[in-house]
Amino acid sequence: MEDAIRREMVALLPRLRRFACGLTGSLADADDLVQSACERALSRIGQWQPGTRLDSWMFRIAQNLWIDRIRQSRGREILLPAEALAERSVGDAVREQEARLAMAAVRREIAKLPEDQRAVLMLVTVEGVSYKEASEILEIPIGTVMSRLARARLALARAIEGGPANAGRREESRR
Repeated sequence: MEDAIRREMVALLPRLRRFACGLTGSLADADDLVQSACERALSRIGQWQPGTRLDSWMFRIAQNLWIDRIRQSRGREILLPAEALAERSVGDAVREQEARLAMAAVRREIAKLPEDQRAVLMLVTVEGVSYKEASEILEIPIGTVMSRLARARLALARAIEGGPANAGRREESRR
């Protein structure tokens, strides 16, 4: 039984790392967080209840460890690496550069979001978990998941629409 659980944990590592990277903003910190989450999970494997989702349990462990680290070191700047969220661009060099600039802007704005909104955004939009699953992972009501996600999306939309690239278009539309 424990061998099957360990194999499932190994299969979860890419998703757990992607989630951790979204939380921490750094591949090195994400790897440390994943390692800590795996160590904690393995040392407390008896607390996991068969029949429940192992991925939700692992995400919750990572989230709790990250919250503990945040509390220990307030004021740390978070920057998301390009590899964490970048999409591969196709086409000519101009389109590729525009796509890179747009992704860099999105990463910067995601990094500015409050921790609670960023965690919900990463789980729902990057990991594709349902609102119910995010609610269970983060141990918050489903309504809170929905409102944090809505606030995060609104903040991103406002920041991106209000960016320097759109300033000229806004001025033209006012004339």
